[in-house]
Amino acid sequence: MDPRVEGFLRRPAYQRTLVLIAIMAIVVVGFYILVYQGQLEQVANLESRLGSVHTRLAEKQRIAANLPKFRAEYERLQAQLNDALSELPDKKEISKLLRNISDLARNQGLDVLQFKPAGEVIKGFYAEVPVNLKLRGPYHDIAMFFDAVGRLPRIVNIDQLRMGQPSVKAGRTTLSVDCRTTTFRFVDSQGSSNQKSAGRK
Repeated sequence: MDPRVEGFLRRPAYQRTLVLIAIMAIVVVGFYILVYQGQLEQVANLESRLGSVHTRLAEKQRIAANLPKFRAEYERLQAQLNDALSELPDKKEISKLLRNISDLARNQGLDVLQFKPAGEVIKGFYAEVPVNLKLRGPYHDIAMFFDAVGRLPRIVNIDQLRMGQPSVKAGRTTLSVDCRTTTFRFVDSQGSSNQKSAGRK
């Protein structure tokens, strides 16, 4: 037998017990540090990832449960967009719309002294199309013209309104009116980019 083992066995029982306890403590501490602690960290990481997966799953389940509602909301907004775009004519319809405004003035008995389109102002997906108007006629006919413009299916604003130079003809007072009508047209982003590139060339 190994002399060291014999020496250990000849020691008093309490010393042998203390040595065995120390050896067991070293083994337990080594196991905890070298094996168990690493596995605890792995378990913690996996639990954290599992919690994140559960959160994402719950969010996707909530979206899936509300999908019909989201689809209906999308279709409603799409219909609203289509309605809004229907009030913004494209470039081809602008000349027709401007003719309609001029015809409205004449139909109300007004003299169109000036009908001068100004330059378009691009504002993103739409462009402002201003027209300077100079009219002459009775106040009532002017008011009826403004009312008729307001009833157009397209958006037409009237601003910079100035009235003056009253005169009496055949018992009726006529006024001179300067104003600006502004309508709007839809800007096709692809078309506008093509126009810009053509302008650069």
